[in-house]
Amino acid sequence: MKKFFDDIKKDIKFKSAGPGKKLTDDRSSSKPQAPKVPHGAPRKTPTEGAEKAGAAALARIEQQHRPVLKTSQDAIRNQVKLELEAEAAATAASLKNTDVEGSGVPQKDLSCFSVSGVFFICPLTGKTLTKTEREMHIKEAILMRFSEDAIEASIMMIHTFNKDKEKVKAAVDVISKYVENICKNPTEEKYRKIKLSNKVFQEKVSGIEGSREYLQALGFESTLLPVDGEDRTEEFLVLPAQESEALEQMKAHLERLQKGEPVRAKLDRQMQVFRPSKHATHFQLPPDFYNLTAEELKREQQLKSEIVERNTMLRTKAMREKDEQRERRKYNYVLLRVRLPDENILQGTFLAWERVAALYQFVRDSLENGWQPFELMAPGGQKLKDEEELALNECNLAPAALLTFSWDAAVQADIAAAGGKNVILLKAALLENIKTLS
Repeated sequence: MKKFFDDIKKDIKFKSAGPGKKLTDDRSSSKPQAPKVPHGAPRKTPTEGAEKAGAAALARIEQQHRPVLKTSQDAIRNQVKLELEAEAAATAASLKNTDVEGSGVPQKDLSCFSVSGVFFICPLTGKTLTKTEREMHIKEAILMRFSEDAIEASIMMIHTFNKDKEKVKAAVDVISKYVENICKNPTEEKYRKIKLSNKVFQEKVSGIEGSREYLQALGFESTLLPVDGEDRTEEFLVLPAQESEALEQMKAHLERLQKGEPVRAKLDRQMQVFRPSKHATHFQLPPDFYNLTAEELKREQQLKSEIVERNTMLRTKAMREKDEQRERRKYNYVLLRVRLPDENILQGTFLAWERVAALYQFVRDSLENGWQPFELMAPGGQKLKDEEELALNECNLAPAALLTFSWDAAVQADIAAAGGKNVILLKAALLENIKTLS
């Protein structure tokens, strides 16, 4: 009997070993040996495509091993983070593939420019950002707010993540109706249930990012409820019965939603002071200042000769105004310098469509005695008024200009009569960082 079982084992081993193998061979020796790599041989650098594929694989593995998310806020946070990373990668790729040199636009060292670029400040974190970084950074900052104040974060999401203001208003109106009905009829259970497949909800609320997060922050919970007369369930958002104090809080949260505004990065003025210089009217602006692509910039260069020729022709007022409007649309930003009575120069960056009042406020904030009235004179002798409603580009200050500062003559006369004298113009902190304009 023992021999019978031994024969069966040998037969199985023989069949599993395959042709050309001895039964006495060690099974481990049948494994293919990896080719030996000579010691010190250089590794082949992976291609760009291989690197991208590897990164994608790692991302997938990370997602596979990630624990199940417990809250909708966590889910949306991770989902948007992935989308933001994808957007950033696409933006970086598009910038990398843009052949600016091939477009005929000369490339310069940043030190050659009058200002290194256009930058923004995030109102939530205070971080300084480039134009390409600002949107992604603000989205991430909003998502991180959920751990501190889910109501505030969801309101920011609704007003910032969704670009169509009309759709946002429609969604807010529907959500307002939900809350108002609950507050008016706190004991009516039907008002505390929102059917997610409802046509109005699907058309006006569901597609608005942050709307569901807002409702859940109010206290609504996702619940599967049976469908009347059918053997199935449907998803609802259900709000538990609320006490009168909680209802008052809901009204306050609704008011915050209705008054919500998009979170926007604030332009960094990059306030800078320079010593007196004969180069004050010389400007070299970086590409960020132009509302044109590389190809459009090339085309603008080609049109310069045509502009010179056109200026020699007789043109109507309407033709001149049309050309001026077209010229203003080229620029998103304006770099302005203000020559002070002591010949020092104050510089700052502005949006092209900001009002003259913003320029006055900028200068006023830099002065040691900002309460004293002053005047600003544009090139050509044009006086700019503090209360002027005109935009900077409408005053022909785009893309850059040197203005002249002067104190109000009447006030100066009064100060002089009283024996006073204006010695220091700018704040000490600005003068500590004064630079030489090259």
